[in-house]
Amino acid sequence: MRNYGMLAAFVTIALVAGGCKKTVAVGKSQPPPPATAPQPTVSMSASPSTANPGDTVKLSWQSTDATDADIEPGVGKVAVTGSTPVNPTTSTTYTITVTGVGGTATASARVTLGAGAPATTGPVNNGNQSMSELFEQNVKDAFFDFNKADLRPDARDALSKTAEFLRSYPQVRVTIEGHCDDRGSTEYNIGLGERRAQAAKNYLISLGISPDRMDTVSWGKERPFCTEQTESCWQENRRAHFVAAK
Repeated sequence: MRNYGMLAAFVTIALVAGGCKKTVAVGKSQPPPPATAPQPTVSMSASPSTANPGDTVKLSWQSTDATDADIEPGVGKVAVTGSTPVNPTTSTTYTITVTGVGGTATASARVTLGAGAPATTGPVNNGNQSMSELFEQNVKDAFFDFNKADLRPDARDALSKTAEFLRSYPQVRVTIEGHCDDRGSTEYNIGLGERRAQAAKNYLISLGISPDRMDTVSWGKERPFCTEQTESCWQENRRAHFVAAK
């Protein structure tokens, strides 16, 4: 009996000692949550905000966390921070849209025009010119850089002159043809030509010309104005060309 008692005591001590050795589970470290890209911000102002028709107004804007910016109507792609002159002929609300990894943001600036007389006068027919001659003299094409549909300053100037003519002769309707040089595929240039024609139309709309008076069509590289393989020739073909609608 004494041996059995000693054995039982030994077993009890062993069990108690073993029970004191608890395994502590070590938790796995969790990876940090992915960083969220910041939402872009943008602000825009017009100086002056009140002007007469034909006056030059300066649009200025600033943005953060943006990689792309566009101002409508009529301005198009711009730097994410900067300024540009505009010449509205009617009261216009300009809206900038910026895009970044974190999303998009918009801001607007309104230019209100007073009742003052326009800074420039439209073309005058002295009675000796036909409408086709007036059209040829006063309607100016807009030219573009290679592979782009953004309006350059010279293109805006040309379209402003075209707008003067169209305001003076409201009975005139036009077709705006988009043209490209012969580099690139037919399909690509058809799309590029359409963007060029639409850019010219949008700018004229911003200058007060009714969209109902303008149609667009793209000829891509199919109807070149010049056929030489030179940069000056290619530039001639990169245009939004105006044709009087019948």
